[in-house]
Formats: sequence, structure tokens, C-alpha cells
Amino acid sequence: MAMVRVAPVTVQVRTDWLRGIPREIQLGQDRVPVLRLVSVRDERSAYPVITGPRTLFEVETPTARVALTFQHRSRRWTIDGLDQHTLAA
Repeated sequence: MAMVRVAPVTVQVRTDWLRGIPREIQLGQDRVPVLRLVSVRDERSAYPVITGPRTLFEVETPTARVALTFQHRSRRWTIDGLDQHTLAA
């Protein structure tokens, strides 16, 4: 399956306080644990001036693979992509 880009949705993310890696995603009342970090793309060196620096995280949850973006200037987390799947037991 391929990652489907979606309109950015603002979410709250709990992170590991030492490394800053996402551990839990909260969207409204729903809390989804992050099972593993798939990839990280750090864009602090080269970024559009309008949006500012950001870091892209691709994480695995029990129900989907999610592309999370942390915008450093505004300190906001958003979901930018989603790949629905079911994990093998």
C-alpha cells in the first residue's frame, strides 16, 4: 500500500522526553499508541521560509502507518499522511 497524503490535521502528540520520538497520538478523545518509529526526515537545515523548519516522522500504530509533522516555529504536530493496514498477529 502507499501513503495517502491528507489535508494536515492538528493533533496532540506525547513524546519520549529524552529523544523527542512520538509515543502516543491524541486526536480528540482517541489515544493511539505508537508501536515503532519507521523513519525520520529532519528539515531544520533546508526549509521554506514561510513555513519554517520541521521534522517528519513516519510511525507505526496498531491500525495504520501515519506521517506526523512537527513544525518547530509554531510547535504544532499535524498528521500529513495515512496508510491504513492491519498488522499480522
